[in-house]
Amino acid sequence: MKQSLRVLIVEDSEFDAQMIVSMLRKGGYDVTFQRVETAESMRAALADARWDFILADYNLPEFSAPNALKLVQQSGLDIPFVIVSGGIGEDIAVSAMKMGAHDYLMKGNLSRLVPAVERELRDAANRASQRNAERALQESELRYRLLWETSPDAVILMDPSGTIHFANPAVTTVFGYTPEEVVGKSVTALQPVQLRGQFLGAVQRFMRSGMKRLNWRAVETLGHRRDGAELPIEVSFSAMELGGELRFCAFIRDITERKRAERELRENKEQFRVARDIQQRLFPKAAPNLSGFEIGGASYPAEATGGDYFDYLPMLNGRLGIVLGDVTGHGVGPALLMAETRAYLRVLAGRREDVGEILTRANGVLAEDVGSERFVTLFRVRLDPQTKSLAYASAGHPPAHVLDSTGKLKTALPRTGIPLGMRPDTQYTASPSVPLETGDVILLLTDGIEEALSADGELFGSQRALDVVREHRAKPAQQIVDQLYQAVRTFSGSTAQNDDITAVAIKVL
Repeated sequence: MKQSLRVLIVEDSEFDAQMIVSMLRKGGYDVTFQRVETAESMRAALADARWDFILADYNLPEFSAPNALKLVQQSGLDIPFVIVSGGIGEDIAVSAMKMGAHDYLMKGNLSRLVPAVERELRDAANRASQRNAERALQESELRYRLLWETSPDAVILMDPSGTIHFANPAVTTVFGYTPEEVVGKSVTALQPVQLRGQFLGAVQRFMRSGMKRLNWRAVETLGHRRDGAELPIEVSFSAMELGGELRFCAFIRDITERKRAERELRENKEQFRVARDIQQRLFPKAAPNLSGFEIGGASYPAEATGGDYFDYLPMLNGRLGIVLGDVTGHGVGPALLMAETRAYLRVLAGRREDVGEILTRANGVLAEDVGSERFVTLFRVRLDPQTKSLAYASAGHPPAHVLDSTGKLKTALPRTGIPLGMRPDTQYTASPSVPLETGDVILLLTDGIEEALSADGELFGSQRALDVVREHRAKPAQQIVDQLYQAVRTFSGSTAQNDDITAVAIKVL
């Protein structure tokens, strides 16, 4: 295929222009051209189209090759410019070449036209390639300079002796020195006295190894500021050759805040551990002995400490109170509120028989302490061994369930009021007495069981919980609770436990 060539011809002779175009086409070019005779028409042509080549007669009635060359130069375009004239001397041609023309040809001898075009097109392509490479290099240098200048980490470049040859502005933030102050100094000026031999020793070992490249992984050490203070830093090194000489580049990060955060995290973990130890002591150590009943319970916090609560409380006239509660959230705050709730209920249990009255009095105190951000759901049941019955009050807690000896759902024990701590004037009433029979199993649980999620986002739900109780109802009460927890964790698989899990099982003997 012929090479496309767009030519702008500065010529007042239509015949001469056609002769030039004919020569180019015979030379293998697919020529598109435009002929101009004045500065105005040439200026418009340069603005309106892209040209691969310019051929210009030296003298025109209203224009000239030197003036055309000036227009091209003023436009900033790099277009091969060749003079084709019939009557200029060699001195004029040389002068035009000095002005920037790429070649000159005589109209009476156009045998050099095609070779000249090929040569100048090739040279123009080389110049364009060089400009592109230089532009890419400049852009690359600019990007790297911006990276070095805007990096929050101190960056220093040094030779094998440790002498610093470059430092970026962040060295001031990290070490207190300006870049100009550290250039020419040893890197040891940025190290505490006791560590000053480490870097140079590592460099010497590297030099002896004969390795060509080096990337030292980030290590934590100490830096030395201008004011004499030491600071924790993280340093990584790279070895490189610049101008045939070995250089080491160090990237230095001030990790003071990170170290502080790590220290606070360790302290928090220790606080959580202590809080967990205290909280675990608040849970019942063993199930109570109550004639006609077998009881088991357990709590599994989502974090080191949780907001769930269960307890066994002796009551007047030989009765037993069982409490299951859930403070919103989990962690230290809910655990503290749980401990406060436990204290109130223990005091009230020995003085009151009515479970509704107990919740009413506890709510009045808690509402003053909780505020609007938290509340407590609570289920309080009273077991009577004399009548083998129960009464309960529920402050917004998930329903408890009673299954008969066959595993059939006998009754549900729904909420009887709003959670504790929401309104100080809330009155709670106890349920009517619920008769119990041998073989009945009562399940009390917190929402951490019902709302446990599987890997695909499905809820465990209350029906699965009841199915576990049915399956294991012949086992001791504590084993029923253990089996329920294991069923929840198996259902959740690798999904993290997002809420505390607490349950109490009561078997009627």
